[in-house]
Parts: sequence; structure tokens; C-alpha cells
Amino acid sequence: MITATRRSLLGAGAALALPGTLGAQPAFPNRPITVLVPNPPGGGTDFAARLFQEGLQAALGQPVVIENRPGANGNIAISAAARAQPDGHTLLLQYNGYHAGNPAMMQNLTWDPVRDLSIVGMGTMAPHVILAAPNVQANTLAEFIALARANPGKLNYASSGNGSIQHIGGVLFARAIGADMVHVPYRGAAPALQDVAGGRVEMFITTPSSAIALIEGGRVKALAMASANRAAGLPDVPTTAEAGLSGFTLDAWFAFAVPAATPRPIQERLNAALREVAQQPTVRQRAQQGGATTAAMTLEQLDALARKEVTELGAVIRAANITIE
Repeated sequence: MITATRRSLLGAGAALALPGTLGAQPAFPNRPITVLVPNPPGGGTDFAARLFQEGLQAALGQPVVIENRPGANGNIAISAAARAQPDGHTLLLQYNGYHAGNPAMMQNLTWDPVRDLSIVGMGTMAPHVILAAPNVQANTLAEFIALARANPGKLNYASSGNGSIQHIGGVLFARAIGADMVHVPYRGAAPALQDVAGGRVEMFITTPSSAIALIEGGRVKALAMASANRAAGLPDVPTTAEAGLSGFTLDAWFAFAVPAATPRPIQERLNAALREVAQQPTVRQRAQQGGATTAAMTLEQLDALARKEVTELGAVIRAANITIE
């Protein structure tokens, strides 16, 4: 018979001995947790990692270290995470543009989204906001569309890299309005935003978390939210449907992943901790202020979402013939 005391020791807060003979392996976690971020500081991926950092430290009882490893369209950090020791102490803050996009655009990847990685917790889910440079002669989405149609192939749009959601969004936007635009890729959202704010690139479609300060400061123009609903952090910005471009939506997610070989009990422990943090009022409020939301999802829900994204986003990329050499 399991007594009440014994039952409490077997709960989520108890140390986790894995695997094999009880006590034969170190408890999890037994040292600091590293979260690899495939982008520079300042973008939506980095925002999600830091949003969860403090809560995850408290939930797991170990320091959580954020390590930014940008480059190669996310593949430097993703490859390192996929090859990491599958013991739960190395996490990846994965972006759906990389998770579903890179396999569809790139040959000879050193990782596979299904075979090598398991999503263990949702960080943030975010719509995208359509931004225009301050010197663009358009203050509404309708005015920008008219400008692009009058100047086919002359307006530029930024992205955080070839094949990113921003790149795909720009391709789909140009198709939706029937006007060619020129793609200008950057190494992350932060440098892209700098050039948009500086008037060197006319448009950028990105997640609000990296752009709200610039929007509120009047350094970029927020034309519309590419989503079915307005963002809590930008309540005055209309949706694309409200602005006259119905049917154009673009959403992103940023989730925590581990090597697929990580034992299931460790994945469950991480999932429980991340779901706990996602539901904390302060975390939810900070996410909303950054134009995003949090979601407490189970391992099964996360796996289904990731697999669906790999299939559906991959199909869009292949149809648009987007490739990265």
C-alpha cells in the first residue's frame, strides 16, 4: 500500500531517477539547463525563451541558461540540439519556420523534425504584423497595396532569413495582392527591423514581440495584423480582413524541443514544468504585452501540431518553389 507520504514523493515535484534500475541513474535535473536559441537576441524566438526562463528555473530547481546560436537559417542551434545528450539538460527553442520550413527547402540537413526532435512544451504562439518603413508613402494597408501595385518589383520586403515564416509570408502577400516585391533576407528579426525603421526596406511581416517598441515609438508603421483577431498588445491595429485583405493570415509558434531519444519520463517532467509556467498570470500578461499568447499543451497535442505543420507548411513552400542553396 502506498501511504500519503510515499505518494507525495512520487509526484511531479519528486526527483526523477532514469532509466533502468531505480536510483542507478542521476536524478533529473541534476545540473543547469541550457536552452539553445537559433536567433540573435531581440526576436520572437529569444523573447519566448526569456519569457519562460525564470519560471522554468523555479519549476525545475536548476538554473536555466539561454544560449543564442544564430546562423545557417537556424541550423547551427538546431543541429547542436539534435546531437545533444538526450538527458533533458539541453533544450532548443524551436521556431515553426525552421521546424517545418527547413526540411522543405534544404537538402542534406543533419536533422529531421520527426526523427530527431520532440516538442515538449509550447512557448508562445503569435500572429504576424505587417509593418511599413516610416518613409513609405502609405499609412494603411490599402494604401500600401495600391503603392505596391503601382510599382511592381520596386518595393522590398525583409525577412529573418531565407525560408523563414517572414519570407514565406512575403511571398504569399505579394501573390495575394498581385504585385511582385523583392525579398531582402537578414540574420534574424532584429537587424531586419533596424533597416525597416531606417527606411532602407519598405515592408516587414513579423511577430509583434520584436516590433512593439518600434511601433509605439512611431519608428515603423503597423498596417495590419495578419490574423483572424487583433493582438492584445496592439489593440488599435486592424486585422487584414478589417483592412480589406481577407483570407491573408500568418501565425508562428515558438516551442521547446529536446532530442527525440530523451526518455519519456523526462519529456513528461519538462512538459509539466512548461505547462505550469505557461499558465502563470505574469507570464501570460508579458506574452500579451509582446503581442503573443501562451498555451499549456500536452505532449500528444504538441506532436500533432508539429507533424501537421511539417506537412502543411512544407506543401506551401514546395508549391512556391522556395529553396535555400
